[in-house]
Amino acid sequence: QVQLMETGGGLVHPGGSLRLSCAASGIIFSRSAMAWYRQAPGKQSSLVARIYTYGNTNYDDSVEGRFTIFRDNAKNTVYLQMNDLKPGDTAVYSCHAYGPRRNGGPSGEHWGQGTQVTVSS
Repeated sequence: QVQLMETGGGLVHPGGSLRLSCAASGIIFSRSAMAWYRQAPGKQSSLVARIYTYGNTNYDDSVEGRFTIFRDNAKNTVYLQMNDLKPGDTAVYSCHAYGPRRNGGPSGEHWGQGTQVTVSS
């Protein structure tokens, strides 16, 4: 069974920082592309950042230079460091994985349950 467990959300003032973590199990993490998506109230889910198996990354333009995605393959964990947070960053942030299962199943996509990030004064 694949599980993606996000932690690190919360309430922060504008200009503050948060670090989200996503611990994965049930997938071959080192061979999986990992990503963070977010969904604000009344809006569609959108990609925030993605990191591929070799470490290359891409970001939504709205977070470029403020957010950093990185991974620790030894801990099966992907992180999203968020700096200079703005009220527009308020959303539910969800972890996404695309890769092979540890039980030998085919590659597929998997989602975490999401964690709330609220940026407000």
